[in-house]
Amino acid sequence: MVLNFKEIATASMVLFAVIDIVGSIPVIIGLRNKVGHIQSEKASVVAAVIMIAFLFVGEKILKLIGIDVSSFAVAGSLIIFFLAIEMVLGITLYKDDVPETASIVPIAFPLIAGAGTITTLLSLRAEYQVQNIIVAIVINMIFVYIVLKSSTKIERVLGKNGIGVIRKVFGVVLLAIAVKLFAANVNNLF
Repeated sequence: MVLNFKEIATASMVLFAVIDIVGSIPVIIGLRNKVGHIQSEKASVVAAVIMIAFLFVGEKILKLIGIDVSSFAVAGSLIIFFLAIEMVLGITLYKDDVPETASIVPIAFPLIAGAGTITTLLSLRAEYQVQNIIVAIVINMIFVYIVLKSSTKIERVLGKNGIGVIRKVFGVVLLAIAVKLFAANVNNLF
């Protein structure tokens, strides 16, 4: 098992942009105000377990239904593309109802380990070594935990404009990653 720093760094940045925990601070604060307390540790651990489990069994599930990883990677690149468009343009293409409680379900899934994250993991699996992706997941979950624990402080420091700028910057990075992922896998379809 050889860790590749470049793969870990790239996968970490991709997951950071897709998870968009900083951009989710307004949602997290809204949930915290509704229910009082968010279990940061539990949400982070459950999200990590979901992502790592899907990293290993996701490909088997795809083979079971007759889809290869390249096809999924191309589909994933399109989802990542639309997530990036949402971030850059500040529009909502996908509307998810705000849940009643801030339990594991709305935070760990789908906020952290949602469809975009799971799609991204399988797309990353097409290009990177599994151990590097797992390290990237752990790095992101540590960051997610820190953000969940200190979301109100972060909001006060950055303000709405600061969070908006970070969201747009990561949107552009995500857009570039989506294009690269598409280009790397589209030839394998033909």
